Amino acid sequence: MRIGIIGAAGKIGQMRVATVLADPRTELAAVMDVSREKAEANAHGAPAFTDLDAFLGQKMDAVIISTPSFVREPLCMAAFGAGLHVLSEKPLSNTLEGARRIHAAAQSAGVKLGAGFNMRYYPAFAYVRDVIDSGKLGQINHMRVYGGHGGLANFAHDWEYKSEFSGGGALWDVGIHMTDMARHLLGEITEVYGVATGNVWNVPGSEDNAMAIFRAPSGVTATYQATWIDWKGYSSVVEVYGSHGMVRGAYAPMENLLITMDKPGGTRKMERKGYFGIKLREKLKSWKTTAVASFQDELADFVGLVEGRPGLRIADADAALRAIEVAAAVPESTRTGQPVQLPALGG
Repeated sequence: MRIGIIGAAGKIGQMRVATVLADPRTELAAVMDVSREKAEANAHGAPAFTDLDAFLGQKMDAVIISTPSFVREPLCMAAFGAGLHVLSEKPLSNTLEGARRIHAAAQSAGVKLGAGFNMRYYPAFAYVRDVIDSGKLGQINHMRVYGGHGGLANFAHDWEYKSEFSGGGALWDVGIHMTDMARHLLGEITEVYGVATGNVWNVPGSEDNAMAIFRAPSGVTATYQATWIDWKGYSSVVEVYGSHGMVRGAYAPMENLLITMDKPGGTRKMERKGYFGIKLREKLKSWKTTAVASFQDELADFVGLVEGRPGLRIADADAALRAIEVAAAVPESTRTGQPVQLPALGG
């Protein structure tokens, strides 16, 4: 598969380039960035462009879009117009309306749209999904999802937290991964009730804390929190509780806890996974090594998505849209004091 990358010179774009070069099933067809010098520096011999039409004029099958969300919609539309499949970073757009337009355009063009929710591939969270699928927990009762960090000092650019560019605050940042994780584990989210506040950092339109309850059509619920005031530092956690046990996945550090029982309240069997190799690698090198590994797995699934293979872990177009619909629903629920109903999507 010949893949072009837009935003190839950015922090994430460079990692995406590395994964395309490393996969024997993919070829780097072209790169594009706002600076020709930076584009060429990250092209690894592929054609480099600053002009979108010239970039799309190259022979390719798909595009990875690793740009800020506020410039992503016209890039997606142009790629769809050229008949190209797209793997887009998250969030899909900086507005709900933009996300819905992108989703509809992909369907209309008959191409595949994948979303960069690479935390699905982090071993601790992949393990949670696999445990659920195994049936070890019995009937799933509820789950908890959490994502947080210490706020504005973690951002390299102010557009990353200003709502007119980012879409919103913690819900659209660290929380968007965990919104997707909740849907990935629940199967769907069709009801959202929550409260978002912004009285710590006081950035207009950018909530610094949000708490919510998500409900699936099955009746299973998830409690959710996204925050920019976790003074302990970055953390993402998911816990799933069933009639015969529970499983916990966390990062960072990467960890799992699994408790199983032969019956509710029975003798507990406990297993822990510490991922010493990942922790050591990150300490000696960087967290980027874990991100690159997840991008590699995600790219393999993106190829599978385009080929129509079932049973993949990758977030599809429906997942990309629903994550933003949920992020928008929490402030709406805050405003009205009522739950927000969302129609079930097909993915």
